[in-house]
Amino acid sequence: MRHRLPTAVAAFVAASLLLAGCGGGDDEDTPSGSSSAPAEPTASETTEPPEPTYWPLTGLERTGKAPEHPVIVTKVDNTSSSAPQVGLGAADLVVEELVEGGYTRLAAFYYSQVPASIGPVRSMRASDIGIVPQGATVVTSGAAPVTINRINGAGIPWITEGDAGVYRENTRSAPYNLFARLGEISKRLDAEEEPPPYLPWGTEADLPQGAKARTLTADFGAHSTSWQFQDGGYVNTDSYAAAGDQFPADSVLVLRVKVGDAGYTDPAGYPVPETKFEGKGAALLFHDGRVVRSTWSKDGLHGDIELSTKAGELTVPAGRVWVELVPAVNGDVTFAK
Repeated sequence: MRHRLPTAVAAFVAASLLLAGCGGGDDEDTPSGSSSAPAEPTASETTEPPEPTYWPLTGLERTGKAPEHPVIVTKVDNTSSSAPQVGLGAADLVVEELVEGGYTRLAAFYYSQVPASIGPVRSMRASDIGIVPQGATVVTSGAAPVTINRINGAGIPWITEGDAGVYRENTRSAPYNLFARLGEISKRLDAEEEPPPYLPWGTEADLPQGAKARTLTADFGAHSTSWQFQDGGYVNTDSYAAAGDQFPADSVLVLRVKVGDAGYTDPAGYPVPETKFEGKGAALLFHDGRVVRSTWSKDGLHGDIELSTKAGELTVPAGRVWVELVPAVNGDVTFAK
């Protein structure tokens, strides 16, 4: 509803305006032809918009505050006995690493979101020292004593069976029945600071043209992981994940790595390998049905991962990435149009 001035007030205002129009101006106070000074800009007009912030594990722009918990890395079994894997669909990033016997294990990274449950949870390896970012917490079924000593020496905190939120699923057989409630676990973890970017993030526009490659296979020996480019992303065609819970990879990054001997054997007598995730090696970045050949480098186990081509720095288009740490010797990568 509109409001009207009382009649007497309206008459007074009208008379005042008439006198102001007839009285003329004071030439000494306001020179002829000049205008009054512009109004000072308000705070809202002068304040610059805030700088955008980005998720460290995907490079995607973030709205709102960062989580109060650190990055949580969960070690997940990656054999047929693990089927169905639970919780991979919520991961920000996944790293696949070699373990004994030519099989692989997954390090699933969670930060922007955490699933209700994740598993089957399996043990750590010394390889994880170069994979787990500083400040992160690992959820694991444990490790060999020599590995635990090295993990502790690297200052990596970890959570295992017996801690709140880690439980046995009675519908499965051991050792493939250990699971973790990450939502519950994350509430009691505090982050000292926001983690740095895990990969050198960029945009699709920054990516070189590369060559056509709609399928690829990373061969670790006894296990191979195959991918097919479909509907703008990469589908793991031999995944053990539950239906609808596969990791939705926007890119697959293959890094050829050196592998040494961790110095002990597993209960079955297989030598335990140790991925040396430092130094440099060949790299293949698969995105949008194409592949770009490059080189990766990492200054020490805790250094930043850098990528480059002959033309200069290479960045990974922001999104969810599956990293394949394929042995430079006794491993293989094939791809096709």
